Amino acid sequence: MSLNKHRVVIIGGTSGIGLATAQAFINEAAQVIIASRSLQNLEKAKQELNGDIEAYELDFREEEKVAEFFERVGRFDHLIITAGEGIMGDFRDLPIREAHSAFDSKFWGQYIIVKAAIPYLNEKSSITLTSGIYATRPPKGASLFAAVNSAIEGLMRGLTLDLAPIRINVVSPGLVETPMYAGLSEEERKNLFSSVAKQLPVGHIAQPEDIAETYVYLAKNGFTTGSVIIIDGGAQLS
Repeated sequence: MSLNKHRVVIIGGTSGIGLATAQAFINEAAQVIIASRSLQNLEKAKQELNGDIEAYELDFREEEKVAEFFERVGRFDHLIITAGEGIMGDFRDLPIREAHSAFDSKFWGQYIIVKAAIPYLNEKSSITLTSGIYATRPPKGASLFAAVNSAIEGLMRGLTLDLAPIRINVVSPGLVETPMYAGLSEEERKNLFSSVAKQLPVGHIAQPEDIAETYVYLAKNGFTTGSVIIIDGGAQLS
């Protein structure tokens, strides 16, 4: 399937995987619309992306704002959601409010976006959500991540039936070198990536571009729905 002139909405398309995904769709001659909570990140993304895009500031946790956003965008073909935050920490120590915040951001954010987008999609449209490999293989301290990501994958399975023939899928990335780890020192990041890379069959950490190609595939392949695409460099086998 050609994506030429297809309208693609990417929520969280301003950094890391989202930014790389926006560029990947631009490379397919799609018309790309990105949205983010950070106006500063939007401006930076518009400068970095090689192509014409539309950009909107959006707090995807607020139903009214999301509804207004899609009303402005109008009809479109594919929805990609890469936005959402999670929290690491021992289950015994994590405050309940932190758990609520994580679900509000990553699970309820995606839920709200999909619900508001439905009237503007068509029968050949696709929706791609984002979870993460902690849904199936959480390390110690990732119980909340595991719960949120599993909930997203469960939602996808239900939506695949409820919203058919619109196709619904999930991308589940492993460790990716993105600004998400900017809070670590350079030495800490280097040690983390080096340690994980040695355990992977591919021998290296993913770049955002590696994950972005999967979102493009799911938009193009009209026979893929109800699937969780795991891109972890073989982590589940190591």
